[in-house]
Amino acid sequence: MVSFLIVYGTDEGQTATVAEYIGTVLTDRGHDVTTRYVTETSDSIVDDVDAVLIGSPVINRKHLRAVVAFVDRNREALAAKPTAFFQLSFASAIPSNWARDGAQEWVDALIERTGWQPDRVGLFAGAVKYTRYGPFTRLFFKLFSAVTTGDTDTSRDYEYTDWDEVEAFATDFAALAEQRVAADTPQTDDRVAMEYKRESPPTEQARESPLTKREQESSPTERKRGRRLAEVGLLAGLLSVVYWLVRRQSVRQS
Repeated sequence: MVSFLIVYGTDEGQTATVAEYIGTVLTDRGHDVTTRYVTETSDSIVDDVDAVLIGSPVINRKHLRAVVAFVDRNREALAAKPTAFFQLSFASAIPSNWARDGAQEWVDALIERTGWQPDRVGLFAGAVKYTRYGPFTRLFFKLFSAVTTGDTDTSRDYEYTDWDEVEAFATDFAALAEQRVAADTPQTDDRVAMEYKRESPPTEQARESPLTKREQESSPTERKRGRRLAEVGLLAGLLSVVYWLVRRQSVRQS
């Protein structure tokens, strides 16, 4: 049994839902799981567990300050054990290379800012919760959705999280943590050790993570350049939508 700590920050609640789901996947594998909201987590607990997962949404192009501060304070302890990071963003809901690269760029910024290099990274789509937004935020997401997903009905919420992806991420990280903890635990019975070797999932070297593939496809500089070009195109699209809305309103009033 491996002891896992899941620390998360959240804005509208979707990251909390993902954190709880990951906890369920790990618990079903027979592990001990502690899930904590970041501001309710003591730093000392990091030393008391075998593996740590940290999650944050992207709000205004940044991760939550409390999550970044938690990583900053604990980066030495995190470096000594298996760790993973999961991120929720609207960018991951858009099926395009520039959106995917933009989501990865936020992770790159976190790694550069804190010096923490997680063993696994999960980039998940979040949710657009119109019913919980204020007027300005609701309008912004409506305009943004008009040129991306097309989901502009503000009377309802839209969830984009792919739960199969979340489960695969949790399972993959669990396998990594299980192997490392087993390697650090002396085996008193050679037969038990051989049984574990036969039943354990592929090693970290044998399993190529999606992050590695993405890093091979484009460098951080290329991702940033593509992101900037995409933002210009997206801004032009948003301005077109605003112009169309204003024109339609003018026609109605004339």
